[in-house]
Amino acid sequence: MKRTGKKPATDRNFVVALSRGLEVLRAFQPHDGLLGNQEIAARTGLPKPTVSRLTYTLTRLGYLTPVPRFEKYQLTPAVMALGYAALANLGVGRLSEPYREELMRETGGAVAVGGRDRHSMIYFGQSRNGLTLGVQLDVGSRIPIATTAMGRAYIWGLADDERATLLRELREHYGSRWPKLRDGIERCGDTVAKYGFAISAGEWQDDVHAVGVALKLNDGTGPYAFNCGAPAFRFTEARLRSDIGPRLVAMVRNIEAALGGVAPQPTQSRKQQSKNVKPGGKVARVVEGIR
Repeated sequence: MKRTGKKPATDRNFVVALSRGLEVLRAFQPHDGLLGNQEIAARTGLPKPTVSRLTYTLTRLGYLTPVPRFEKYQLTPAVMALGYAALANLGVGRLSEPYREELMRETGGAVAVGGRDRHSMIYFGQSRNGLTLGVQLDVGSRIPIATTAMGRAYIWGLADDERATLLRELREHYGSRWPKLRDGIERCGDTVAKYGFAISAGEWQDDVHAVGVALKLNDGTGPYAFNCGAPAFRFTEARLRSDIGPRLVAMVRNIEAALGGVAPQPTQSRKQQSKNVKPGGKVARVVEGIR
């Protein structure tokens, strides 16, 4: 998949060379191993001569290692150091671990926390065990925003203007697939408004059901989002709504309280929550503009 990485035409502070170098590093996925200049060019949309200069520069800087036998490159530990430094600064990943582990034991589901990376969510904390076969994702795994519970929870955790911007990007990215995806996002908006969590039941992977809840902080970072998922036969849609979703909401609210130093808010009943949602209200209007 090509990455755009385009700079605004009027942004004189944007360093194009730096942007392109980062695009080359981003072209490497967790299971790639080695990539050649031609593969990198195809993934980034950059001209091959430009890619050749960038890979040479990144090799000199120690971020890529050439493998002459295959005429390809691989990432070096220097790139890993950047990633681990970022993880170390995400306190929510460390602090949430005992909460995630407890919910995993209680529900038998895999519990993760992630943040946005373009049109995907990327895991930076994951708790799972042998009961969560079929949900084999690890730290660094990417999942789509548009079809997953974590991604949809993130969407509805954004401020209105930020959500509108993201939805426009997703519409452009998915093209003819967008109307169906938009409808799923809109349904999740109603679910989040009523119950506090988003649901994805076989919309990302046929055999995986999950719920998602956004985490909002007061320090200007995020939002982030958590999910709890399992094979569909373990997490039926009825159980997602009546059990797993409310548990995840309670967990995330407790994490917010721990990070923000405020008392957790009592969870509203479904009847109370449904009173807060009016037909044709803000949820419908926000998505209505992204047609």
